[in-house]
Amino acid sequence: MATGPRYFVAFRRRREGKTDYYKRSKLVVSGKPRMVVRITNRQVICQLVEAGLEGDRTLVAAYSGELEKFGYKGYSGNTPAAYLTGMLFAVKAFNAGYEEAILDIGLHRATYGAKVFAALKGAVAAGLNIPHGEEILPDDDRVKGAHIVAYQPEKAGDLKENVEAAEDAIMKELK
Repeated sequence: MATGPRYFVAFRRRREGKTDYYKRSKLVVSGKPRMVVRITNRQVICQLVEAGLEGDRTLVAAYSGELEKFGYKGYSGNTPAAYLTGMLFAVKAFNAGYEEAILDIGLHRATYGAKVFAALKGAVAAGLNIPHGEEILPDDDRVKGAHIVAYQPEKAGDLKENVEAAEDAIMKELK
């Protein structure tokens, strides 16, 4: 371990690999609320977070487990679930009075068509104003689940129609 008068110990969350403080400072300085997207093994989490001096405040949250209420029968950790969760998040944000945000993907690698960008596509499709580039978003067949149906048609069943039905049910929640 390095020692000496000029050695600087990194912040705990940086040492644990949980926070990139350079990226975080850029997002916080913007003054807009952040659409925080986190992908776990079993679910997708979208939150609208506002930074404050005493800490961050979560204003709106949507979880992929909530999609069952809207008729979604698929797995809650895949790309269509991320798309629908982003859409549900945007509807909840609109109903709470928020119209814009900036995307915060944390330490997730920005890969073209990734699940975090499927959630972004769902939020933008519902009408939330989030700056983004069109080339990073997954294509429509992927967010509707066509790739899952092609890979395992016996397990997927009518996933494509189920995603479209859940999409319509979520948009009916918009006030």
